Amino acid sequence: MEQALNLVLVSVHGLIRGHDLELGRDADTGGQTLYVVELTRALARHPEIASVDLLTRRVEDPELSDDYAYPIEDIGDNARIVRIDAGPPNYLAKELLWDYLDEFADNALEFLRTRSSMPDLIHSHYADGGYAGARLAGLLGIPLVHTGHSLGRVKRRRLLATGLSANDIETRYNMARRIEAEEDTLAVAERVITSTHQEIEEQYELYDHYQPERMRVIPPGTNLERFQPPQGHEKDSPIAAELKRFLRQPGKPMLLALSRPDPRKNIDTLVSAYGESSQLRDMANLVIIVGNRNDIEDMDDGAQEVLRALLLAIDRYDLYGRVALPKHHDWCDVPLLYRLAAISHGVFVNPALTEPFGLTLIEAAASGLPVLATEDGGPMDILANCRNGQLIDPLDSEAMAEALIRMLSDDEAWQRMASNGLAGVRQHYSWPAHAQCYVDMIKPMIQRTEIPALRPTLRRASVYHDRATFSDLDQSLLGDTKALKILIDVLRENRKCAAFGIATGRRLDSALKVMKKYGIPQPDVLITSSGAEIYYAPKLTADTAWPHHIDYQWTPHAIRRVLADLPGLKLQPRSEQSRFKISYYIDPGEAMGVEKISRLLHQEGITANVLLSFGQFLDVLPVRASKGFALRYVTDRWGIPLERTLVAGGSGADEDMMRGNTLAVVVANRHHEELSQLAETGRIFFPQRAYAGGILEALDYYDFFGSCALPREPVSEVLV
Repeated sequence: MEQALNLVLVSVHGLIRGHDLELGRDADTGGQTLYVVELTRALARHPEIASVDLLTRRVEDPELSDDYAYPIEDIGDNARIVRIDAGPPNYLAKELLWDYLDEFADNALEFLRTRSSMPDLIHSHYADGGYAGARLAGLLGIPLVHTGHSLGRVKRRRLLATGLSANDIETRYNMARRIEAEEDTLAVAERVITSTHQEIEEQYELYDHYQPERMRVIPPGTNLERFQPPQGHEKDSPIAAELKRFLRQPGKPMLLALSRPDPRKNIDTLVSAYGESSQLRDMANLVIIVGNRNDIEDMDDGAQEVLRALLLAIDRYDLYGRVALPKHHDWCDVPLLYRLAAISHGVFVNPALTEPFGLTLIEAAASGLPVLATEDGGPMDILANCRNGQLIDPLDSEAMAEALIRMLSDDEAWQRMASNGLAGVRQHYSWPAHAQCYVDMIKPMIQRTEIPALRPTLRRASVYHDRATFSDLDQSLLGDTKALKILIDVLRENRKCAAFGIATGRRLDSALKVMKKYGIPQPDVLITSSGAEIYYAPKLTADTAWPHHIDYQWTPHAIRRVLADLPGLKLQPRSEQSRFKISYYIDPGEAMGVEKISRLLHQEGITANVLLSFGQFLDVLPVRASKGFALRYVTDRWGIPLERTLVAGGSGADEDMMRGNTLAVVVANRHHEELSQLAETGRIFFPQRAYAGGILEALDYYDFFGSCALPREPVSEVLV
């Protein structure tokens, strides 16, 4: 008979105890603390596990409960929380723990040597746990498993998006030290556990010690006691009464959307799909739960934008009596909402532009509710396992409506999806299922019947990207599919040292649609609406500091008034307008020139940036907004010199990206009149090839992934 296993989990920071977890107390007491406690209990219940010790830092702080000061807390089923002394006794944020992690590892080793049996495996969590866990595993000569939870390289991008400078981030968050610890952990961990395949491909691939063959997808378990099929009493609940206030026919099937009020959740496309389909409107009600609010004007800018867009769409399609948009709901209402939708034979809809995991889909499945979800990220894994719904293009409102009509029209298929979801969640997303997958993974490692191959990896000289490539979308990347594929491969091969950005006049949704059509992966940074908006991978995180910066002297109502009656100008559709971009079609034969339009605005006391593209599109933006301004803002935040930034363009809107110190390339299919003056600068490379082929030519010309410097020879000979 095989001997039962002894496991040690290491999760250093936060406040961890076996009951009443203080979730949300601060940034360190979130999902990770709940996950490690539930994982400890789930593993300890497995018949092949003898014991599980969860090692964390002991905290003795008069402002906190005494629970965190007890050295050992028994949480049942041979599971314990063991608190290790490290540094001062009071509570410290994780960013302040780095100087005490060696002490934590030494004291943890001393504790482990007092046990009656040594652990068979160390499982570290987060970067600080990885730092300590790698040392413990190395000293004990046992395998290390690691779960990152979040990664420093990705977190740094999110922090930059808030307006923090690179120096501020290093000072506050010790980011370089964290990334160094993550690299060291990835170098020695025999297995790395992630929640989705996308997490492996889009986040861990940024690391020098990225070794996908060592990575395994084991999604976290779901609380199946909280999320269950309908019990029969849900219709009498207060939240059910609240929904009825909005709906003329509350008995119809419910299309349920539940998310934060975040533009990336793409709820407005769902409203459009519903509003534009009379058949769908007749078949179902739409219930939208987007957080809690008292007054929309008190919410942050992004949330305000979402709510305003939803209310305008409801009014535009006259959806009163068909859409419920309650202002408040409680935590305990969430399971009831899923069950109410299931009782009505409705569908849960997740139309997010990007969805790294998709916990709401699992909760819906556990409630017996079929789902329609974005084909990006985690939902692909979830629906492949549960077979309880359909994936859709989140930007195709017509296809979304058609898919919902099919799901609502076929009762037999609906029942099958509901049953599949219930079974799939138990098989793949319950804590017992998670524990079984975990044990199946670690046993060959511990028994040494499966030894992961060591692959040599090299560390780069710089912790962060030291160069970047930016390109327009329509006139530079598109047009030569063969060259585009080669360029994408080249950029991916070099993505660890070189950031990739796209700067386009399109709005975010339009840009994503085109990128998807041509197989262009999500760039590290996406500048949209001609420089009015900036988004960062991997979650399309919006730069929240940029709108405040460009709002200076922006008066869109006055601009529309002045330009309203000018001949040769016609406003483009609403889909092409945004908060900081007013777009017109321009007839060059009838309209005045760009300089005269700018002068007219100045005469009215209006300061704005007027851009002409392809001779037929006119964009008016804030004076501080353009592709060139946005590019310089991003590279400055990232610490990438303009002299190491290659920029490709083909129209007048790209001109200010290519002037100055950037390494510029004007592709051969350029719009000649708009960019002809660039030939006189002497710093611009004009390749022989068009579209992506021209960018490939420029990468070679500048030796971009080598010396990354301007060539010594004059470039006048290629100015054709």
